[in-house]
Amino acid sequence: MIYDTVLARSFSKHEQKRLGYWALIACLFIVLSFFTIFKPYLGPLQVLNLRLSMGEDEKLHLYNDTTSSWLIAKEETIDSTLIVNDKRSSQEEAEIMSGALVVNDTDRTHEEAESSVAESIMNISSIVNGTSNSQEVFRESVTQNVKTNDTISSSPQKVKEITSKDDFMVNNTNISLPKATDADAVTKNNKMEPLCTIMGRSDFCEIKGDIRIDGSSYTVFIVSSETDILAAENTSWRIRPYARKGDQTAMGAVREWTLKLVAGGSDIPQCTQNHSVPGILFSAGGYAGNHFHAFTDIIVPLFSTARPYNGEVQFLITNGWSAWIAKFKTILKALSRYELINIDNRKDIHCFGSMTVGLKRPSYKELSIDPSKSPYSIKDFRQFLRSSYSLKKTRAIKIRNGAKKRPRLLIISRKRSRAFTNVGEIVNMAERLGFRVVVAEPGMDVSGFSQIINSCDVVMGVHGAGLTNVVFLPEKAVLIQVIPFGGAEWLSRTFFEEPAKDMNIRYLDYKIRVEESTLIQQYPADHAVLRDPSVIGKQGWLAFQLIYLQKQNVTIDVNRFRPTLVKALELLHQ
Repeated sequence: MIYDTVLARSFSKHEQKRLGYWALIACLFIVLSFFTIFKPYLGPLQVLNLRLSMGEDEKLHLYNDTTSSWLIAKEETIDSTLIVNDKRSSQEEAEIMSGALVVNDTDRTHEEAESSVAESIMNISSIVNGTSNSQEVFRESVTQNVKTNDTISSSPQKVKEITSKDDFMVNNTNISLPKATDADAVTKNNKMEPLCTIMGRSDFCEIKGDIRIDGSSYTVFIVSSETDILAAENTSWRIRPYARKGDQTAMGAVREWTLKLVAGGSDIPQCTQNHSVPGILFSAGGYAGNHFHAFTDIIVPLFSTARPYNGEVQFLITNGWSAWIAKFKTILKALSRYELINIDNRKDIHCFGSMTVGLKRPSYKELSIDPSKSPYSIKDFRQFLRSSYSLKKTRAIKIRNGAKKRPRLLIISRKRSRAFTNVGEIVNMAERLGFRVVVAEPGMDVSGFSQIINSCDVVMGVHGAGLTNVVFLPEKAVLIQVIPFGGAEWLSRTFFEEPAKDMNIRYLDYKIRVEESTLIQQYPADHAVLRDPSVIGKQGWLAFQLIYLQKQNVTIDVNRFRPTLVKALELLHQ
């Protein structure tokens, strides 16, 4: 024993007792020193800027929790750990705790519009709030400082030159999200602030309070009765309220609006018209003149944004033009019980208690609604259209053996490009197979054409905006998309094949051969346009569009096409 062999021989019992007291004092001194030195690290822990990586197309929120951990525990809102008010996988929980911010680009699609160029599509993952028992402690609005179309950034992002067909599909565009600063409009008592949301294809801001719309300066004033707005006086956001962010050509044709947070005073515009219902401000700029883009960029997002109000919402349109408003008046009136306000350049000041600036695009995909990101689905949208346009047919005909009723085939014709040059031959062949055939070209009368297409069981047409009208088809109908020569398969798949399948429409396609293209009449047989379309693709989107989408018509080989119509008949038997 150490005590017996060393201490007992070296010290007397009295000395050993004194030595024990000194050892105890030394230990207490060490413990006291430890708490003194490390006290700052043992105090309440701050939880700031909790960032959560989520799946694509979620809202991007940045919340600031400036309360300490002991205060949160005192309020019995959480224990010693953060509770995120959403079910996450263990991997995502790990991302929460590490404060991970993930930026993804998973959507790869492209633009097909008259006079458009290839788009750059940004898909941004979301930053979500940490909550405790569904209560937000502090909510920090996200300043709109990042964009590729001068929408939010003073330094527009440059678009990489398109050098090949595959480059039309944007790859891995990484976007750095802005950090929250004192200018991010957190107001006293959290009473007045715009909640701006960045999604993959759209930006929008949701605001509550004293909101004043000045159409002459394209400004949304957010007025606070508080005199001591916290770091928010003259704070502003810029937004282009059109749901195709990432496409510089489209967004360049959208008017920019400023959201400005101001303190009350005589220098701010005074209300001339007060509205008792919420407002939605959106743009009919961009590619709105193209039927496909009118639906995928405006009508579908407007449905997703406005439908929850059940008509009790006031629409304000910027970049509005009378022909577009007249074309879609049935849809606009079905979504809002109030007369549309064309807000640009108006001298009167419209005031609201609640306002959404911009539209919520409910999916990265075209002509689609992701039900996991929206309270609605594309089925709900199609039911809304049937109700709005009083469409009677809900399901395509089911052919039974011996039945005399023949299925109805619509051939969508075109005049300018990608037109069928032998419509008569197609009609004759289809009628011999047992179809009743209708040939029609869509125009500005959406209501009239919706009745025609809804009465049909099979629709065929060359890839183009006219195929957008499949939204009016009955369930279980068949779409036959004729794909032009030259490598437009990815366009056809993204714009119409995938949306049609989501709409419960059976899909077939027919890829024409070079012999069925009128390009053989314009170029020699050994020309690259006919021999190797990828050579044209390497020249960029404009060259591809000019030749294969604008100069090409189609002469269907009816004998080769016949099996496709036979397959459509077989599907109608199922």
